[in-house]
Amino acid sequence: MPSTLDPGSTVFFKLTIDGQNLGLFNGCDGLASEVEVEQRQEGGNNGFVWQLPTRVTFSTIRLTRPLTADTSKVASWISSLASGITRPTAQIAALRADGSIVAQWGLIEVLPVRWTGPSLDPASPSVATETLEIAHHGFTDAGGA
Repeated sequence: MPSTLDPGSTVFFKLTIDGQNLGLFNGCDGLASEVEVEQRQEGGNNGFVWQLPTRVTFSTIRLTRPLTADTSKVASWISSLASGITRPTAQIAALRADGSIVAQWGLIEVLPVRWTGPSLDPASPSVATETLEIAHHGFTDAGGA
């Protein structure tokens, strides 16, 4: 009997910026794009309205995880912006617990736009987490992330 992989199993997300692994994240949202549409009516044509694409927009991507030793890699990447902004290519790979790839996305011209560290409150026993938010100019072939 062939074994099938459970699509509902836990998935982790590996972020790589120009080949440098920034570690695993347990949450990823914002992988989205939208094509803006302009409507044009054609005289004498009452059957439909033309839907013309104008531009494509991409939402920011938010990656979350508990604090790990890889947090310093994110801080180093963000700190490198002080010496000049470069917009590298990134890859996000969705991985199963055994490390096999479920899906992957390549991102063009990535820029970190926000990093949020943990709320260090001794009255709150929750897990210390970080959130990295990145902007990009579109999707590309993910290559061999």
